[in-house]
Amino acid sequence: MKATRPVLLLAAFCAAAALFVGSSAAVDAAHGVAVPTPTPTPAVKASPSPTVDPTDSGEVIRVETELVNLNVRVVDRNNRTINDVPEKDFKIYEDGVLQTIDFFSRSEVPTNYALVLDNSGSLRDQLDKVIEAGKILVDTNKPEDETEIIRFIGREKITIEQPFTSNKQDLADTLDNLFIEGGQTAIIDAVYLAVENVDKYEKSKNADDRKRRAIVLVTDGEDRDSYYNEKQLFDLLRESDVQIYIVGFLGDLSKEGGFIGKSPQEKARAFLQRMADESGGKTYFPADASELPAIAKQISGELRTQYSIGYIPTNDRKDGKFRSIKVVIADGPNGQKRIPVTRTGRTADKPDGPPTLDKSVNTTSLPKN
Repeated sequence: MKATRPVLLLAAFCAAAALFVGSSAAVDAAHGVAVPTPTPTPAVKASPSPTVDPTDSGEVIRVETELVNLNVRVVDRNNRTINDVPEKDFKIYEDGVLQTIDFFSRSEVPTNYALVLDNSGSLRDQLDKVIEAGKILVDTNKPEDETEIIRFIGREKITIEQPFTSNKQDLADTLDNLFIEGGQTAIIDAVYLAVENVDKYEKSKNADDRKRRAIVLVTDGEDRDSYYNEKQLFDLLRESDVQIYIVGFLGDLSKEGGFIGKSPQEKARAFLQRMADESGGKTYFPADASELPAIAKQISGELRTQYSIGYIPTNDRKDGKFRSIKVVIADGPNGQKRIPVTRTGRTADKPDGPPTLDKSVNTTSLPKN
């Protein structure tokens, strides 16, 4: 009888073990989980549904939003700058729909801008003043501002003479080395390439980039030899966030129009004005080169006395379509009229994103037609 007790205990232990294994297997089988051998690890609770919940996978789900940045100038009826408009007085509409302002600032922000200078024969008499005005503009740069200098004649002579730099002496030396050449002016090509270059510069360094981007164009206004056309240029302006300030010397263009067409001078003025309006910039049409130093100071002030406003659009579809933008500002004290000036709209992102260049070069040649 004494030998029987250990046997009974062993039999009881085996029975209990078999019961445990059988119970576990039954539970696992009920949930469709095959367990080849019993182990002392804790049981895993099976999901009640065959679908996988991505929130339980441990992955971070990112939702991409398209923040729209606007640089807004505010002027009165006499085109004088107004710098004290509070955020509550601004309203932003996209395609007629009121948007919520997510970012607002009246403080000065660093500016990256390109001096895009026509060096064709039509600017021969103005070159010295153009150089002087360029130096005045550069001299107003703040420490974090950067400037590049682009010289152009025809489509095969559009060159970055000075890449982006904050070194004022390098910029001044580059301006001094500019010279006039004969050739057919390619304004559209020069502006197109400059906008691409300015728009992308340094953007990849900071997702919350607030730098202002601009082009200061000096030209006679008549395009004669561009590869790109006006539609391609204005499409690009709607995709970018670059303001264009234009100094147009139109005096040498003919004022005589055709029977039903505009004169060369009228066409040039309308083209330059539209370019500035689309980008939220401004045009200057000096009667004489002696006005350039004062214009340079005005442009410097315009660049630095603006409101930076950002919003996440209610229409977040990435369909590549144009969205009109309208800024409305309430009247000021005593009924003061406050007029906002900004770009007229934007082109939404496309599903596959915009094309990018692998690297920049100092000299750009365009393909021939």
